Amino acid sequence: MSDQNVHNAGFTSSGIAGGSLASSMMSREAIASKGGVHSGGPTATLQKMGATGSTHSSGFTSSGISRGSQASQMMSQEAKAHGGGTPRGSTTSTVQSISMGGKGGR
Repeated sequence: MSDQNVHNAGFTSSGIAGGSLASSMMSREAIASKGGVHSGGPTATLQKMGATGSTHSSGFTSSGISRGSQASQMMSQEAKAHGGGTPRGSTTSTVQSISMGGKGGR
């Protein structure tokens, strides 16, 4: 289900779908960074997972982050970098939100 939710948000194997949540995220991220979408950020991470259908296998599931997964390692690194929590709008929280069918927490 998480892979389908990411696809439904507009992150597809043929690129970001026009008029989608994905295109809106990409636009906001590019404006915020003054012209680009950074590798490792929420949009790039979701597009990579959407293109390969790897959201669930990376540990982002429709019921939460899987223990011992790539997603849990990402969450741990982000929490350490932010003093113990994963901030709203961060890569981990955004990917998890969309994989669960949400709007990305922004």
